[in-house]
Amino acid sequence: MQRNSLATLVLLLASTLWGLSWIPLKALAGQGMDGLLLIAICYACMALVVLPWLWRNRGYLRNHSRALIGIFLAGGFANVCFNYAMIYGEVVRVMVLFYLLPVWGVLGGRFILREPTNAWRWAGVCLAISGAFILLGGADILRTPPGWLALIALLAGMFFAATIMLFRAVESVPISIKLNMLFIGCAVIAGLLLAADVGMPRENFPVASALAWTVVYALTWLLLANVGSQWAVTHLPAGRSAILMIVELVAAVVSAIWLGGEMLTPQVVIGGLLIVSATVIEIAQG
Repeated sequence: MQRNSLATLVLLLASTLWGLSWIPLKALAGQGMDGLLLIAICYACMALVVLPWLWRNRGYLRNHSRALIGIFLAGGFANVCFNYAMIYGEVVRVMVLFYLLPVWGVLGGRFILREPTNAWRWAGVCLAISGAFILLGGADILRTPPGWLALIALLAGMFFAATIMLFRAVESVPISIKLNMLFIGCAVIAGLLLAADVGMPRENFPVASALAWTVVYALTWLLLANVGSQWAVTHLPAGRSAILMIVELVAAVVSAIWLGGEMLTPQVVIGGLLIVSATVIEIAQG
């Protein structure tokens, strides 16, 4: 009972940190940190912290190489896409589109893991897709494609759902190993994307203080959010974890409106409610 209470508290705090992560991300970007450079530094720092556990348990790399490579790729792309969209996009829109997880979870579970899928879960998929259609512009989407940041937010949810399935596929592998593969994947992918660009002009290179604050953010806020959420979900029933993680969405929306000056349009409200309803259905079925 005490462990469940502790895990509940940790997950609430970790989800709140995730929901508020747009604040330091946008602040650091405002100090001249390029989005990809910011992401690469953050996840490289966290990978270095967890690296001793990876080395100590390196036998898992041989025995579960395919799944861990999958986590490296899916987890890496998920975090690059999520953080990049949060840095440059509208927080509310990005978070709501990211929460299309029920769609990717049901489709992946049905066609990849061969899990049984009932009518309620398919209804949730329909609700989530309808919400996304409205959120992305409704009928206007047929004339004007959605912006690239919206697509990146969608990709973040897709890759995150794949990461969850891969985490479940190797439950015997310690969380520290899986997290390290995710951290390394994110750092490497962000670094490669940054290197593939035309390059950062010298005069736009971030000042030392911005680099220092990036490291501080990575080793405190971001590390606590990652480790806390992953530790907590391993000690809580899946349904309770999913409910508590909605705090992330609430924290992001409330803070973006209160501190970020974002507005809730009818389009965002209706689309968001449909997507959240799909999430609730998925939780109830889980």
